[in-house]
Amino acid sequence: MLLEGKRVLVTGVLNTDSIAFSIARCAQEQGGEVVLSSFGRIMSLTQRSARRLPTEPQVVELDVTNADDLAALADRVGGTLDGVVHAIGFAPESCLGGGFLDAPWEDVAVALQVSAFSLKSLAVAALPLMGAGGSIVGLDFDNTKAWPVYDWMGVAKSAFESTARYLARDLGPKNVRVNLVAAGPLRTVAAKSIPGFELFEEPWAKRAPLGWDLKDPEPVARATVALLSDFFPATTGEIVHVDGGYHAIGA
Repeated sequence: MLLEGKRVLVTGVLNTDSIAFSIARCAQEQGGEVVLSSFGRIMSLTQRSARRLPTEPQVVELDVTNADDLAALADRVGGTLDGVVHAIGFAPESCLGGGFLDAPWEDVAVALQVSAFSLKSLAVAALPLMGAGGSIVGLDFDNTKAWPVYDWMGVAKSAFESTARYLARDLGPKNVRVNLVAAGPLRTVAAKSIPGFELFEEPWAKRAPLGWDLKDPEPVARATVALLSDFFPATTGEIVHVDGGYHAIGA
């Protein structure tokens, strides 16, 4: 019961295939109280998925690019938070699939705001609810290399990783930890929206020393819950790879 007595905000639950859904379920199984966030047209999908969790959680309105939503987060969530999961990412179609040289700044700016700057926005919005010992965990995709078809989303992930380090610096004195979990590729709705995503699948399964199941988000969920817990009290600014060991293997 790693999260017994803790309350955690989980963003990014779209459907039951979402990594965030598995995180929310694992958090509840480990004794935590979960609050989900969603917004706009996808709110109904999140609410439907919420009913599939062991305990149906509260779902609050939150668009991380909307200043009014961010300002209202504390009132909407109510009470306190011990942890926050950032599982948000988006890039317009022009930013993915091989159009790196052609993507306009207007689209790149959207990718950077939603996929990187929003980590800072969410952290600042949640901070008034978090006491000492709080934990913020973001879902990452290792971006130490240039990947096929990932293009500007890869650049956004680099910015995301850097943002996490600077947040770790500034929130450390408040005893709030900020860490990332770099997951291997999983067949989520978000992944399926990336043209050419299948290019990741076969090489990953072959090269990962521990193997890799594209349909099993449970290892990522467990790592996230562990980082939300008190078992890593002196770890911040870290990227934990949950990818079967693929990141450590050369050609």
